[in-house]
Amino acid sequence: MPLEVHIEKRLPEFTLDVSFSAGDEPLGILGASGAGKTMLLRCIAGLEHPNRGRIVLGDRTLLDTERRVRIPARNRRVGLLFQHYALFPHRDVGENIGFGLHDLTSGERERRVRDVLERTHATGLERRFPREISGGEQQRVALARALAIEPEALLLDEPLSALDTHLRSQMEAQLQETFLEYRRPSLLVTHNIEEAYRLSDRLLVLSRGRVAALGPREEIFRRPPSVEVARVTGCKNFSRARAISENVIEAADWSCQLRVAQTITRPVAHVGIRAHLIDFAESLSSRDTEENTFPCWLVRSSETPFRITLYLRLNKPPDESGRFELQAEVFKEKWERFRGRPLPWHVKLSPESLFVMPE
Repeated sequence: MPLEVHIEKRLPEFTLDVSFSAGDEPLGILGASGAGKTMLLRCIAGLEHPNRGRIVLGDRTLLDTERRVRIPARNRRVGLLFQHYALFPHRDVGENIGFGLHDLTSGERERRVRDVLERTHATGLERRFPREISGGEQQRVALARALAIEPEALLLDEPLSALDTHLRSQMEAQLQETFLEYRRPSLLVTHNIEEAYRLSDRLLVLSRGRVAALGPREEIFRRPPSVEVARVTGCKNFSRARAISENVIEAADWSCQLRVAQTITRPVAHVGIRAHLIDFAESLSSRDTEENTFPCWLVRSSETPFRITLYLRLNKPPDESGRFELQAEVFKEKWERFRGRPLPWHVKLSPESLFVMPE
């Protein structure tokens, strides 16, 4: 049951102008704050009205401005999970879930509520009020309510952002289970890169209301088409660049020449590499034989429970400015192996890990 979206909506700062299709696999939607992600979901759900466009879900046209077709939100069979749950505080959990099931008999409605509570692992909460359950339980109830209408598309707006780390992990597992069973168009808006990668087969990156990238998640992460898409997907290392030959570039901000695995067929503007793909030469003797290997000095570091981020100066010792060219992320086990070595260390920028971006 494909979802086809072609809409334009004028907003104060830009025009949301988006065209894409989604199939039975989850589509993750990424973008900077204010890029139009939530507005896109609201237009599909019928809570906002595009100035022009067309939305088709399966064999039903939900919106066609040229033909003056506009199906009301309540009749679109679209489930929407809000960022902050949006449960009715004066209704218990069962009433919240059954709110959109007025066309069913009371017996059918109760059976549907029991079914979605079981599917979302929230059985036993039906007589409690939202204030009496935890944030994770509220999010499960909100998901159950979205699924209760047996929607033909599921829209999720930052569903995990208000949860702590433990509850987020539990709810993420719930969403993975839901997507496996659901097998209909699912759109997941998130700002968490790793969350998008784990939950979505395909990614759509929005930039000021326009589609900046759309495709398989692995391709967008490995070969982002622009610096903006690379940043949105978590890349931290960029340099201005120009092509020297079909496989060699000059990285101006890193003051070096690099061999790249991509064959360069058009003008190059930037080169990038993700922080976790930066490696270090294991021995001093290897630095002269390995390509794209350069001396580096540690400017500073920052620590998380499992990783260290190293801020590195290339080709020259650091100065009072604190300037650095690269951020490298390494697991603590690896950090312990080379932290005591004398500086300079030697950083390796693998040709396969580098990606070039056109003008």
